[in-house]
Amino acid sequence: MAQLLAGRQVVVLGSKLHSMATILHRIGIKTDSINDVFKAISTIEGLKGWWTTATNGVADQVGGDLQFRFGAGGFDMKVRSLEAPRFISWEVTALEKEWIGTTIEWQLKKEGDYIIVLFKHDGWRAATEFMHHCSTKWAIFLMSLKSLVETGVGAPSPDDTKVDNWN
Repeated sequence: MAQLLAGRQVVVLGSKLHSMATILHRIGIKTDSINDVFKAISTIEGLKGWWTTATNGVADQVGGDLQFRFGAGGFDMKVRSLEAPRFISWEVTALEKEWIGTTIEWQLKKEGDYIIVLFKHDGWRAATEFMHHCSTKWAIFLMSLKSLVETGVGAPSPDDTKVDNWN
């Protein structure tokens, strides 16, 4: 059962409280079109342009199944929510053990000349070394998303910036 304790989500297992870890990022994309940013996150073509070229499935429908593959592995997700053009939510359903059951949320809003993306990867059971790696990779891929929308060219896997020996 999940509860909030001192502003953090915790899970009660038996008589012990277990804090859930979260990756958070904020990025501004210089564009007038919130729809362009939404499409880059909610379509297979868009996702292939900034995250991984090995993206398949149905990204633009609630309940759609997505498959993302990388040289070092990958994961499957289900689209939980699409509220065009402001919110997208996915749940990880298979493959990468530490990701299964986590959720990924994208909140979009316009601020001046920018579309702000508030990114959240929530529900990690622990802040492991792999979570540190994934947080860094999310930042790299969010910069690829920014580049795709602003210039038309992203840097999806396998052409992404390699940050360590795990990729």
